[in-house]
Amino acid sequence: MRRSSPRKILDVATGTGDLAIEARRLGPEKIIGVDIAERMLRIARKKIISRDLGRLIVLIPGDSEALPFSDLEFDAVMVAFGVRNFDDLMLGLSETRRVLKTGGRIWILELSKPRSHFATSLYYLYFKKILPLVGRMISRDRSAYSYLPDSVEGFPSGEEFLGQLKKAGFEDLRSFPMTFGVATVYCGMRPGAPVLEDN
Repeated sequence: MRRSSPRKILDVATGTGDLAIEARRLGPEKIIGVDIAERMLRIARKKIISRDLGRLIVLIPGDSEALPFSDLEFDAVMVAFGVRNFDDLMLGLSETRRVLKTGGRIWILELSKPRSHFATSLYYLYFKKILPLVGRMISRDRSAYSYLPDSVEGFPSGEEFLGQLKKAGFEDLRSFPMTFGVATVYCGMRPGAPVLEDN
């Protein structure tokens, strides 16, 4: 994202604001974080105030499938571990495209299904056994974190998710598997600008 020097960035499903805060390193003029959960935004606001970033980062409540912004408003849109929770994936992706400027890019970090047998075995041991157990111990809720492996299992990843981005109108699509494919960074562009050079 640094290579395109975005001046105005939208962080969709910003949650407690960690990605928005990290994005300050890119030197933008404004970062706007939007999330439907006001309780998470309250935590994010405390972080932003404690770091004296209130002039740079603005947080507002909002729905990813009905973004409260004008068309062609942002140079970049980012979503970390949020698209999996869109009620309507295509509508959410189309909204991010709508608010992107021509040539602007979307960057998505999301959990995905590993490809290697070894990574897959570790992945399912952790997500199906260890994580739900820890979640139950901490929250005393038997269903805590058990939704996570199910939501990842049913969510498109890799080429399938790139196909969803293409269907939503993005071009110059890329994917970058991370940590043996447990998570993947996806990148797409709203058409109208030269593609990035590989390096």
